[in-house]
Amino acid sequence: MSRPQSSGLTPGSALRPKLGTSGFIGLQLGLLAITILSIGIAVSLGQVEIPLSQSLRILLYQLTGITLDGNTDFMQGPGANIIWTIRFPRVLLALLVGAGLTLCGTVMQAAVQNPLADPYILGISSGATLGATFSILIGFSFAGIFGQLGLAFWAFAGAFGASLLVLALAGLGGKMSSAKLVLAGMVINALCSAFSNFLIYFADNAQGIRSITFWTMGSLAAARWDMLPLVIAAVIPASLLFLFQARILNTMLLGEETAVTLGVNLNLYRRGYLILTALLTGVLVSACGMIGFVGLIIPHIVRALVGSDHRRLLPISLWAGGLFLIWTDVLARTIIPKTELPIGILTALIGAPLFMYMLIKKGYDFGGK
Repeated sequence: MSRPQSSGLTPGSALRPKLGTSGFIGLQLGLLAITILSIGIAVSLGQVEIPLSQSLRILLYQLTGITLDGNTDFMQGPGANIIWTIRFPRVLLALLVGAGLTLCGTVMQAAVQNPLADPYILGISSGATLGATFSILIGFSFAGIFGQLGLAFWAFAGAFGASLLVLALAGLGGKMSSAKLVLAGMVINALCSAFSNFLIYFADNAQGIRSITFWTMGSLAAARWDMLPLVIAAVIPASLLFLFQARILNTMLLGEETAVTLGVNLNLYRRGYLILTALLTGVLVSACGMIGFVGLIIPHIVRALVGSDHRRLLPISLWAGGLFLIWTDVLARTIIPKTELPIGILTALIGAPLFMYMLIKKGYDFGGK
C-alpha cells in the first residue's frame, strides 16, 4: 500500500489540548445530560405530539416499572404504544448510528491522514449499499439462516471491497494525496451506484426495489427493537476498541517517520482499522441505509473544540454524532406536516456546504492552525 501524504503536523500543533481536564470532564457530563434530555424530547415529537411529561412517565415505567403516582392508566392508550414500540427504538438507533458513523469518519481521517475522509465521501457507504442491493434482489441474503446477519454480511462485503478499491486507486502513480483520495472515492461511489441501479433496473421484485429505495436515501423509519442488538454489538465494542487505540491514532497523525521511531507499524494498523470500519459501516448501512456526511462534519467540528488528541476527540465525537443524528431525525419527521423526509437528504443538505468549505479553505489540517 502506498504511503499517504504527510499531514505536515508536529506533536505541538496536532495534539495540543484545547480544554483542560476539568473542562473536558465538564463537557462530557454536559453532553450526557443533553443526550438524556434529547431522547425525552425526541420521543415526544412527531406527527402525533405527546406531552414531554407523559413521554417521560411512559419511559420510566417501561424501563424500571416505577410510576410516580401509582397510576398505570396512561400505559393503556395509543401514546404508550407510539412511544415504546415506534419512537424510542428509533431514537436509540439514531444515537447508535450517529455515534458509529462518526467513529468511522474519525478513525479513517487519522488512518489516511486526510480530513476529508469518511465512509460516504470515499464510496464505502455506496459499496455497502451495493452489497445490500445484491443481497435483496439476487436473493443471497440467507435471511432464513442468519436473519439480519445475512444482509449485514453482504453490506460489509460491499463496503470492504469499495474501501480496497479506493485505496488502491488513490495510491496509483505515487503517494496518496487529499485530491486523489477524494477523486478515487467519487469514482468508486459512481461505480457502485451504477451497479446498484443496473441490478434495480433488471430486477423483477417490487418489494425489493422499495427496500433499495429506502437504502439509497437513508432512513430510520424501519427501526424496531429486534434491529438494535446487531447495531449495539457492532457500535459498542468498536467504540471501546478505538478508545483504547487513541495512542496509535495519535501516532498516525504525526506521520510515518515518527511511527518508525516509536516502533509502530502503521501499515498493519491501517489495514486492521480499514477492516473494522468497513465492518461497522456495513452493519450501519444494513440497518438504516446510506446516511452521508455524518462521519465528515462531526469530527471536523469536535476537533475545532477539543483538539486532535484522540483521547479526547473520540469520546466527544461519539456523543456529538449521536446527538446530531437524533435531532436530524426529529427534523426529518417534523419539518413537513404529515410527511417524513429520508434523513439522508437532510444530512447531505447540511454536510455538502461544509464539505465544500473544507475543500476551498487553504491550510486546513488536523487542528494545528
